[in-house]
Amino acid sequence: MSFTSTKMMQKAGVVSRTPVVRSAHQVRQQARSAKHQAAPSVVAAVVPQQQLSAAARRASLACRVAAAEAPAAAGADSSSSSASSVRGDIRNIAIIAHVDHGKTTLVDSMLKQSKVFRANQDMAERVMDSNALERERGITILAKNTAIRFKGVKINVIDTPGHADFGGEVERVLNMCDGVLLLVDSVEGPMPQTRFVTKKALALNKKVVVVVNKIDKPAARPEWVVDSTFELFMDLGATDEQCDFPVVYASGVNGIAGMSPDTMSETLEPLFDTVVREVAPPAVAFEQPLQMLVTNIDYDEHKGRIAIGRVSAGTVKKGIPLSICSSLEPGKVRPGKVNELFVYDNFSRIPVEEVQAGDICAVTGIQDIGIGETLCSKESPVALPTIKVEEPTVSMTFKVNTSPFAGKEGKFVTSRNLKDRLDRELERNLAMKVEPGETADAFVVSGRGTLHLGILIESMRREGYEFEIGPPKVITREVDGHKCEPYEEAIVEVPEQYVGSVVELFAQRKGEMQDMQPSIEGTTRLTFKIATRGLLGLKNALLTATRGLGLLNTIFDSYRPVAGEISMREQGSLIAFETGQVTAYAIETAQERGQLFCRPGDQVYEGQVVGVYNKSGDLKLNVCKAKALTNMRASQSEKKVALDEARIMGLDDALEYITDDEQVEVTPLSIRIRKDPSAKPSRGGSRR
Repeated sequence: MSFTSTKMMQKAGVVSRTPVVRSAHQVRQQARSAKHQAAPSVVAAVVPQQQLSAAARRASLACRVAAAEAPAAAGADSSSSSASSVRGDIRNIAIIAHVDHGKTTLVDSMLKQSKVFRANQDMAERVMDSNALERERGITILAKNTAIRFKGVKINVIDTPGHADFGGEVERVLNMCDGVLLLVDSVEGPMPQTRFVTKKALALNKKVVVVVNKIDKPAARPEWVVDSTFELFMDLGATDEQCDFPVVYASGVNGIAGMSPDTMSETLEPLFDTVVREVAPPAVAFEQPLQMLVTNIDYDEHKGRIAIGRVSAGTVKKGIPLSICSSLEPGKVRPGKVNELFVYDNFSRIPVEEVQAGDICAVTGIQDIGIGETLCSKESPVALPTIKVEEPTVSMTFKVNTSPFAGKEGKFVTSRNLKDRLDRELERNLAMKVEPGETADAFVVSGRGTLHLGILIESMRREGYEFEIGPPKVITREVDGHKCEPYEEAIVEVPEQYVGSVVELFAQRKGEMQDMQPSIEGTTRLTFKIATRGLLGLKNALLTATRGLGLLNTIFDSYRPVAGEISMREQGSLIAFETGQVTAYAIETAQERGQLFCRPGDQVYEGQVVGVYNKSGDLKLNVCKAKALTNMRASQSEKKVALDEARIMGLDDALEYITDDEQVEVTPLSIRIRKDPSAKPSRGGSRR
């Protein structure tokens, strides 16, 4: 019997709610043991659910799985001659999880224990996070490939991002793998991104191996985590076979794993064994014409564009001519040629002469290749289904910088520079869209969230681009004749004393509380449904309301009718009255009006936002005013005023702060906020 059936029987009063009923974790463990002992004849017997004994209920799920597998196995035996071949020497897996649940750290330990690095070789932490922004922010942004060897089996490993804004990366790489390692924190349990990536993996019928990571934490609660994961599977409509997932307990940072939290091995060997045993080897068709779906694009200064994907059928060879086609353009075929061919092995690309079906490889020599296209033989150009990802939910306007300081700090400043860079981004970022703006020098860029777009903005400014950014706006759509906007599920972990402040903050932004549960160490977990529009600028307000102790995680939920007007920032902005250099004398009086963003010696211009006003509405002031020079000696009674520390606005802070009549000036050296000259002046609190 599945976990959901037991829950339904509990509601009907058939199954006791007393502590005699074991947890889902215990039921699953016994069910997995009983699965191998259950005879098909026993399964075939029709027994009313209400008459099942407690032991039978615990074994029901395993029996149903065994019953489903028995005919399949028999069918496989009877048709073994016609079935596709499998490559028993390869396993293709992706590691998926919520942000900060330890994916990249676990990959580090897997690489170390598979002898990828020399004993005397220095190895940086989170070696897969090679991007500078990834190391600075401590998150994975781009999916990356590597491979390890275990007992003669090559395991292709794909490390994926954990933040919801980069879910497009996860959706793409799932096409290359046959199974996934779903990492779940031993304390936090399933989180919003856990639900998203699990839903995608189950929809593609990928084998899921649950890894309860960070098992060495003092507050670890593995049974609760497995129970919560089991319920998540049932909520997502998983089949009985999918719910019968294997569980491995691990500590990525210590490089240990085990099949139970009480019997941990000194290595990750139990995890490797589980991957080889549970994840099916890739089914391949060696004799069929070549087919390889391009799932990712890399770039090398010497080799140019590098197409990465899994060979679905046939064999790709170095130097052979081939055809390139796409299911989006039926009948359109163009020629290409493989200059160089690589496979992933031991944390590097290894040049090879050919790659057979089932393996993941990298191909160079095709400079116009794109994600979602198929490399196929010239004799049989048949395209594989292209990759589809979910639509963007947030947009921003990118345009040429028009501030008084325009062109002074950037290398690429024209609209052509901006368009070329955005076009290049579209080649590998399928979750992003670019459309023409209201003017020739403006472009509307859409993505999964402000972090998704913020990473692009930060990358561009480091490359030397100078431009302006408009405020983030949600993307609405028509559903059944009604105007709808995106909603998200928000989970907040907060100390108990700040629960009231958080509930009030979300209520102001039309958020609806769905659940409230006690968490660990005096914290409470709150779950809300809230319009994406209400989340814009919420992060800073939440940190203020919880004294910096609140943790917010969100994931896209659905499109719902527009929530109406939402109150956003209640405070206005302090605006520079003239262009010049900021003086300490002017700041002495200006700081009484609010918190400033500038320091003595900074250069500002008229219309630049130099601080946040204590009241609603905007206030212009002069932060460049100098003290008048006279022949009179200063009075001894004059008091020196201490200057408050300025709040230095980073890119993320600026994107959180701006409202409809403001924009961010982005240069390689500075982040400035200015009033939009084309917008109507603000007369009160900001609303969206």
